[in-house]
Amino acid sequence: MRTATLALLLTLGVSVQAESPVPRPSKEFTVATPQGQQILLSSLKGKVAVVQFLFTWCPHCQAFSKVLTQLNTEYGPRGFQALGVAFDDDDGKMPLKDKVVGYTKQYAGFPVGFSTRSAVLSYLGISELERIGVPQVVVIDRKGVIREQSPLLGGFDAARLGPLVESLLAESAGAKAPAKSGTTGTTKKPAEKKTSE
Repeated sequence: MRTATLALLLTLGVSVQAESPVPRPSKEFTVATPQGQQILLSSLKGKVAVVQFLFTWCPHCQAFSKVLTQLNTEYGPRGFQALGVAFDDDDGKMPLKDKVVGYTKQYAGFPVGFSTRSAVLSYLGISELERIGVPQVVVIDRKGVIREQSPLLGGFDAARLGPLVESLLAESAGAKAPAKSGTTGTTKKPAEKKTSE
């Protein structure tokens, strides 16, 4: 019965894939730059990174890039890095690398490169059959773990991005906090031993 239901859903084109779970380790991903270089996501390890997968013509992407530019200015010195990845379909009018140059000049105060749609969807854990919205956003912590990802139809809440980045930046310094609470627990044990003696 379940097999028949699944087959019917697939036949009707209904999505049965769940959104990619978080947290999860970030896979390696290569971003080509208009200057002919490559940026590996693994090179951002040790930083809190927000990667925006975008279409250069999308007004929501443009607005989100302006938010990321502000965050990059504010948090960059503390170990934050924004990165844009355009994956527009080829319209035959202008090469994607030229669109990225224009987009960066107008909307993004951080590196923006490009990739293919199939590579982007594979990285995001989304089927090529899925309908998605843009921007698609992932937030990666200093250890290279994706901590947040936008829903399939896009719409990452820009208002909560600042506090999220702030908390992830603090985790590095706060990594000692769990050790302190462990120390507190250890301190209690000797006290208990003293009372039992």
